[in-house]
Amino acid sequence: MANSSSSLALMRTGFERFLAAIVIVLLVGMTAVVFGAVVFRKLGASLVWYDEVASILLAWLTYYGSALAALKRSHIGFPGLIAAMPPALRLPVVILAEVIVIGFFVLLAWVGIEVLGYLEGLTLVSLPWVPVWFTQSVIPIGAVLFIIAELMNLPEILREARGHGPIHDPEIPPELLNPDLLKDARGAER
Repeated sequence: MANSSSSLALMRTGFERFLAAIVIVLLVGMTAVVFGAVVFRKLGASLVWYDEVASILLAWLTYYGSALAALKRSHIGFPGLIAAMPPALRLPVVILAEVIVIGFFVLLAWVGIEVLGYLEGLTLVSLPWVPVWFTQSVIPIGAVLFIIAELMNLPEILREARGHGPIHDPEIPPELLNPDLLKDARGAER
């Protein structure tokens, strides 16, 4: 068991570095495109393609950054609500939530792939050599990366839901994580 958890941790670290590298490259690229466009505009030679390319880079940054945030468990959630639930209710609620999230991204990937077929033959307006399907391929790719991130977090999420370890949120007061502390605190107030 320890060997499988250490290999999962190693895969998770590699995946995190991969996503972080992509996000950094996209952020630097988008910054360079926008900065270059400002310089060229000030010189009186506006770039006709920068707006379209910057928009695409922002969309890519959003999808890849979302997968990285999912891997770090940094998306909006309700860990306080889960922590306040009775332990017998935590696991079913967490499983339902994960099924809904993963199901949504499976649907997004599937529809994203379907849409790519309809975009075949279309190109960008300002860069006619760039196919639109390539720019929109981030939708199914981002969805698959998000699913991978969720699946990599699943063992830890289930362990926490079973009550083995803290619910992932440093802002949750210890009383919510341990109902015995809440009882002790209420008893001390009286």
